[in-house]
Amino acid sequence: MIDILIPVFNEGKAINEVLHHIQKNMKTPHRFLICYDYDEDPTLKYIEYQKYPNLKLIKNPKTGPCEAIKEGFSQSDSELVIVYPGDDLINGNILDAMVLSAQDGNDIVVASRFMKGGSMKGCPLIKSILVRVASSTLYFLSSIPVRDASNGFRLFSRKCLEIINIESSVGFTYSIELLVKANRLNMNISEVPAQWLERNQGKSNFKIGSWISVYFKWYLYGLSTSWLKSKPSKTCIKKLQ
Repeated sequence: MIDILIPVFNEGKAINEVLHHIQKNMKTPHRFLICYDYDEDPTLKYIEYQKYPNLKLIKNPKTGPCEAIKEGFSQSDSELVIVYPGDDLINGNILDAMVLSAQDGNDIVVASRFMKGGSMKGCPLIKSILVRVASSTLYFLSSIPVRDASNGFRLFSRKCLEIINIESSVGFTYSIELLVKANRLNMNISEVPAQWLERNQGKSNFKIGSWISVYFKWYLYGLSTSWLKSKPSKTCIKKLQ
């Protein structure tokens, strides 16, 4: 049973489309973990609970997507956890491929917008430039073997979540942090092509101005693994392998 962790924030009725999309396209047995910030979030009242008996609600003890996802990780118990966007209606068909890649021994499987077969459309110009430049330079200038460093949509193994301590607390920065730390620990990382469209429903939680300094911190961390041969520290991981 794979845990599909979905952070939500005022998604409204659209959440049912997302759940149905995943259910329709994913053959691997799974359950949904819906992570939310506040009890009045209209997303919760629109979920058709009778259709998803394995669905579990997880309330964020703090606020923001990073803390919601970290709480979801702590309450998941599957060997594989996929963080899936709360507005994604086009990538349910790659979930089984991500699971197969993990079963082949990969601890992180990235849903990559920038590899062959992937795409990113409708993205605001500044955001598009920043994520493309950061991802491409990390790919070419470091030992990180994937082309999309910043996408929050990816699969993590239980081993990865149990070993790596997530220091991030804002935005979706947990994702690049886990990636660069897993790379430093020589964990196996792979990617599968994914599509990305700018959301047209609900409210985006992406705040690039507030989060860019944290992204940059982990960007430098990724480079230093290759260029400075930096080793994992006790403050960055839960336990050494």
